[in-house]
Amino acid sequence: MKFLLPLILALLASTPQIPGKTARVVVSDNRIVICRAELEKPVLPAGESIRTVVKITLDAARVPTDKKRPPINLAVVLDRSGSMSGSKIEHAKKAAIAALRRLDEGDIFSLIAYNNGVETVIPAQAADDADGMERRIRKISSGGGTNLFGGVNQGASELRKHLSDRRYTPRIILLSDGLANVGPSSPDELGRLGAALVKEGISVTTVGVGNDYNEDLMTQLSQKSDGNTYFVENSNDLPRIFAAELGDVLNVVARKVTIEIDCPAGIRPIRIIGRDGRLRGQRAEIFMNQLYGGQSKYVLLEVEVPATAAEQTRQLASARCVYRNALSDLAAESRSSVSARFSGSKRAVIDNVNLDVQTELGANYNAMLVNEVVDLADKGKTKEAVVQLRKRSAQLSQQALLYNNGLLEAQSIDLKKRAAKLEKEGMGRSMRKLFRADSYQTTNQQEIR
Repeated sequence: MKFLLPLILALLASTPQIPGKTARVVVSDNRIVICRAELEKPVLPAGESIRTVVKITLDAARVPTDKKRPPINLAVVLDRSGSMSGSKIEHAKKAAIAALRRLDEGDIFSLIAYNNGVETVIPAQAADDADGMERRIRKISSGGGTNLFGGVNQGASELRKHLSDRRYTPRIILLSDGLANVGPSSPDELGRLGAALVKEGISVTTVGVGNDYNEDLMTQLSQKSDGNTYFVENSNDLPRIFAAELGDVLNVVARKVTIEIDCPAGIRPIRIIGRDGRLRGQRAEIFMNQLYGGQSKYVLLEVEVPATAAEQTRQLASARCVYRNALSDLAAESRSSVSARFSGSKRAVIDNVNLDVQTELGANYNAMLVNEVVDLADKGKTKEAVVQLRKRSAQLSQQALLYNNGLLEAQSIDLKKRAAKLEKEGMGRSMRKLFRADSYQTTNQQEIR
């Protein structure tokens, strides 16, 4: 659930400390992001070592109506290879033009088209001559191979012309319908490119069209650069997808977001679930390139808690979110902490489970399983993949019954349907792309378009 910033502050100021909920919040005067801490199990069984999950949520406020949004520095990178002929290239050009038309004169726009080579159709410039830019876009034709790496590299080069001006939010939107066959073309190579770009503040959103592109490559690029990813079966949907993505980019309120989760002595961080990050002793660190107004993003951290006596309360984690306010370009931070209560009653443990956190945790575990299922099918182990889906479905159904969580039952039904479809049809190209996209969109908490 997304809350307006004033409501969050009012509630947190008036609510007494409750185990498993945010116990303390500190925000700077330049606040636009609120950090909240919760537990999957606010009440833990006493007298035994146990693992639970800490959830840190970042709630980003919407851009105030009296504030001018931060300008963007957008590079559209279009595949113009031979496979894009016909309606695909026409819909791609239409989508690029629609994106251009949504920009203000203070925004920067560039467009790169690639096949065997790379052409800068529109060098980075103010979006104040949309008619002239549109004429150049309409002249793009298809033919040749797919130098995807080169196209993204050139898009980044255009963004760098204005990268030193911190007012701008840089973004690449990449579209491709085929396999990269010119230049570096492996998922690892594109992943390394994405990791390098995000260090410069550049995120890459990937849009794969049809059933022939390499979804592993596209997902690695978007994941490592903290961008979004889309699987578009029909090129007719391209203008809609571009519009949705641009709507996010036009609404960035925080940049260079770092989350630090510290566990006190005795509480051991085990792993970050569903996201890239790193563990350093008692601290977990996670980076996000940007947050959009009205958006909530979260991190799930599994921790191990030592045996504790009944009726005791123990702090499990404190979190600090540091970011740059995109509206003011000033540094800001928000802090929170969370504690658990220990009980000898199993019923108290079950009755106090946070169903929202439990549901999101289940979705992330499912997403990780779906990726494993794809890998199994790639190795010819489709039967084993089906077994794993059905096993997880049964576990979710039992958990849903125990905790009276209907959303877990819905997840169980979804996995059961996937298992039946996989068993009947095998892992076709369309299913594989859908599985990869669904998995990443879940762990990235990307709004489904």
